[in-house]
Amino acid sequence: MERIRLAIAGLGNMGATHAASLLAGRVAGLELAAVCDRDPGRLARFPGIPAYASAEAMIAAGGSDAILIATPHPSHVPLGIAALEAGLHVLMEKPLAVHKAEGERLIAAHRKRRQVFALMFNQRTDGAYRKIRQMVQDGELGEIRRVNWIITDWFRTEAYYASGGWRATWAGEGGGLLLNQCPHNLDLLQWIFGQPLRVRAQCRFGRYHDIEVEDDVTACLEFATGATGVFIASTGEAPGTNRLEIAAERGRLVFEDDRLVFHRNAMPMSEFSRAAQQSFAKPEVTVSTVTGLGHGGQHGEILQNFADAIRTGQPLIAPAAEGLRSLELANAMLLSTWLDRPVDLPLDAALYARHLQRRITGSQAKKRTAARPSPDDFAQSLPR
Repeated sequence: MERIRLAIAGLGNMGATHAASLLAGRVAGLELAAVCDRDPGRLARFPGIPAYASAEAMIAAGGSDAILIATPHPSHVPLGIAALEAGLHVLMEKPLAVHKAEGERLIAAHRKRRQVFALMFNQRTDGAYRKIRQMVQDGELGEIRRVNWIITDWFRTEAYYASGGWRATWAGEGGGLLLNQCPHNLDLLQWIFGQPLRVRAQCRFGRYHDIEVEDDVTACLEFATGATGVFIASTGEAPGTNRLEIAAERGRLVFEDDRLVFHRNAMPMSEFSRAAQQSFAKPEVTVSTVTGLGHGGQHGEILQNFADAIRTGQPLIAPAAEGLRSLELANAMLLSTWLDRPVDLPLDAALYARHLQRRITGSQAKKRTAARPSPDDFAQSLPR
């Protein structure tokens, strides 16, 4: 297949950006074949491209080999299933779904292995996160003892939440900070360190804003290796922090302000502890700093990888099935708060779905604006 005809569902911020990228020829092997959006004004920005008022109509019309879904969260599963059943290759903006049970239903619909199904986890292309993952996997850090990620530079004003009646509601988004701002961070967390076995979280709902969903999260994590972790996120702090710290057998690794700093122990902690039993000596440490790792190709690299996977079978950077892990983490943090106890993983997907539905049914959220959702305004995280 020389050229892959890609349809884009949803022309909000990210959908329109992807469309412009294709028209500019920035992705080899991909051409823009069709677009859809409920807003005629958005469609008018792409004259000469077949345009549709709905993704369903666009899929039914044929003429495309693949689809990029950049629509609101609740539509991801039905549109993804429709596209897969129509034989299309699928690239999905995050999150995979609103909750794990729906995500599993979507993944189960991916029955034909020849169909490429990927997620737009563009931060997996970031040089620093790739370097950290490599160091963990290669054993350069030794056994991981603790992971601490403070990611509070997601500050949002009240005006942000008032910009759409769907924002920050259980029915409109299925959650707040965890489903909107943090999917990339949760994906990177499990991608680098593996999925935790247990989560104990305290989510605060409307702590800083007039919303019904979470805008502040503190979660404690337990991993199969015995390592522990803390994940802190908020949309109500300014100035915020983005600091990932890893305490390991061979030292401490910190990523902050685009710098990777490794305090390396001359001797692994456990060996030094045994060797220095009769003294109060401190470990000898050397410090090295790595800068200039860059942010990788981000969205463009994921698009190119998607095209290459279809054309040549290149392995995906972010297979869709892996999106279940970050989604499960987000769900587990909310469920732990609702139940006021630790939650074990794998998550009971049906239990979570029931609790979420109760909140959707009992929602007291009032629309503060008549603005309709921008298909891609559901917190598409941009590279830092």
